[in-house]
Amino acid sequence: MIKFLLWLILLVLCWPLALFALVAYPFVWLLLLPFRILGIAVDGVLHLVWAIVTLPARVLGGKPKR
Repeated sequence: MIKFLLWLILLVLCWPLALFALVAYPFVWLLLLPFRILGIAVDGVLHLVWAIVTLPARVLGGKPKR
């Protein structure tokens, strides 16, 4: 909602820039999509490595994390 209100303010102040932002937003989103997917993959790998590293402690009866 805040982004929409900011866009409306931009529309009132400088309508060509607001229309350009409206048109460019999907292209920027598509451009950044691979980086989001890469971030999800890296996060998954780091969680997997953490689980493997802490497995011996959990098997030997360490305190639960939560």
